[in-house]
Amino acid sequence: MLAARDLTKEYQSGTSALAVLKDVTFEIPQGAFVAIVGPSGSGKTTLLGLLAGLDLPSRGTVLLDGADLTRLDEDARARLRGEKVGFIFQSFQLIPTLTALENVQVPLELRGDADAAPRARDLLQRVGLGDRLGHFPNQLSGGEQQRVAIARAFANQPRILFADEPTGNLDGTTGDRIVALLDQLNRESGATVVIVTHDLTLAEHAQRVIRLKDGVVVEDRPSRSAVSAAPAPTGAA
Repeated sequence: MLAARDLTKEYQSGTSALAVLKDVTFEIPQGAFVAIVGPSGSGKTTLLGLLAGLDLPSRGTVLLDGADLTRLDEDARARLRGEKVGFIFQSFQLIPTLTALENVQVPLELRGDADAAPRARDLLQRVGLGDRLGHFPNQLSGGEQQRVAIARAFANQPRILFADEPTGNLDGTTGDRIVALLDQLNRESGATVVIVTHDLTLAEHAQRVIRLKDGVVVEDRPSRSAVSAAPAPTGAA
């Protein structure tokens, strides 16, 4: 579903080039739930922007569902995102003058879906907000606002969903619930989910953890939850 090949991103700093990412390579299959982790300045947010086609690498390629993003112009990348990609942000980015139901309807109405209202209502019920449809963002808690954002991100049935620090503005307990909800929707919808976080504990809820340090992948492994859920080898005691 997603492949990064020798991704390098450099910025000019005076007379020299500053490499934020250096030869990053990995593949993510359809339906996977992957966490990209690393401290501030490790390059993880830059990597997310490249994977989603929001920016272009200095060198290397990104393949998203078979399309080489580095060979597409901005309009073509935007069309691809609209068709196949969902986003969740740390700051929620809900429209304050719209209700929860209306916020989720926005991407559906922009696409011209005739059943925008019932689909949005169903999504909000699935994330546990069936009794908050008419509430405005300022009438919702942080966790509830993030659940509205998740419902909106899944509205266009994306093939892949990117989440940038989706629990960064939430307390630990609420953050755990949000990641569990993403895991549930990942399994139910089959959409690939890629989250960027600095929180290693939350990352272990994913199936796989890719760790960056100073712009380089230093670890790529199954998460502890994936290992514990794996069936025991045949013949094991």
